[in-house]
Amino acid sequence: MAMQRRIWIVILCGGLILTLATGLRATFGLLLKPVSFDLSIGRESFAFGIALQNLLWGLTTPFLGAIADRYGSARVAAAGGAVYAVGLLAMSQATSGANLIFGNVLVGIGLGGAGFSVVLGAVGRFAPPEKRSMALGLCAAGGSFGQFAVVPYGHVLIDAIGWSPALLVLAATALIMVPLSAGIAGDTSRSRAGHAQTIGAALGEAFRHRGFWLLTTGFFVCGFQVVFVATHLPAFLADKGLPDWLGAWALALVGLFNIIGTYGCGMLGARYQKKNVLSALYLARAGVFLLFIAMPLSETSVLIFAAALGLLWLGTVPLTSGLVVHIFGPAYMSMLYGVVFLSHQAGSSMGAWLGGYAYDLTGSYDAMWWLSVALGLIAAALHLPIAERPVPRLATAGGVA
Repeated sequence: MAMQRRIWIVILCGGLILTLATGLRATFGLLLKPVSFDLSIGRESFAFGIALQNLLWGLTTPFLGAIADRYGSARVAAAGGAVYAVGLLAMSQATSGANLIFGNVLVGIGLGGAGFSVVLGAVGRFAPPEKRSMALGLCAAGGSFGQFAVVPYGHVLIDAIGWSPALLVLAATALIMVPLSAGIAGDTSRSRAGHAQTIGAALGEAFRHRGFWLLTTGFFVCGFQVVFVATHLPAFLADKGLPDWLGAWALALVGLFNIIGTYGCGMLGARYQKKNVLSALYLARAGVFLLFIAMPLSETSVLIFAAALGLLWLGTVPLTSGLVVHIFGPAYMSMLYGVVFLSHQAGSSMGAWLGGYAYDLTGSYDAMWWLSVALGLIAAALHLPIAERPVPRLATAGGVA
């Protein structure tokens, strides 16, 4: 009973950390137009800052994940939350594109410590194998709730006091992640107990596994699609003459339905092969983007699109992280998922920057919507050949991932 209570504490605190980490950054799409206008910079400059943030989030995640695997997730998450807050503080004082980029750099590093890889690594080590997929889904749903709750919070702040003071308040909010990190402490001994594999051996084993690279490549598509939408949807809707509130509430609706979708995908991953659920998810995403392009644009069509995309938004996270721990075991989960997540963030950077570049070049986002459809179809095909079974090392040891 005590262990079950401890697992729920880890899920709750981990979920709240992800609520703040992912929710606060989801407000950046609301800042694109006012910040670009006030600082007299183009959309590409703002989007480049977001792209760099996502890239650094990805680049730091494997290294911070390895530290979390060795020394514990709580310390890394607390440090990440503090750096995240400093990044938001720096952005609030921005007077040029360069200042804005510096703040985004710090936010990206902070996300590497307080993001999915470190938090889900702790959950994956605490949860028993038969409950792991559900536990990962519940915790990842915290990121979904963050987008639902924090985006309207940010929208109200920006409207009431302006973008610079709003970022100061958001920086103070980010500091809540620091005390929450204590709730995921204690995972180090669980990951190392009875385990002799080195970091180099773990990386070598993963890099020789064909499924690891297929999973990594497919996750690029997830990052591209979600960050393009999160960064550019509010501006796209405003360009079409739709009301300002619609962009904020569309992103919030994505977050609301993603709570259902992320938990549901975690449950499906416990019942069916995760690779097949992932393939179906990416195929469904391609269909949602295609329908959005084909439907006449209106407030109703936008909200339908947001709800449908929300069901598919972060459902990739418990499935992808669940595949990593199922195939390779929990000991180096934060690091290995961090490597996969690096590909996600490379896609995120491309989705954010290319959206701004395409708009500045053509005055339209049309090419980006069609590219999102094509990439969804490619990702659906990539996941099907993955061999969803533990590596021979785990089978020989009699372990079950």
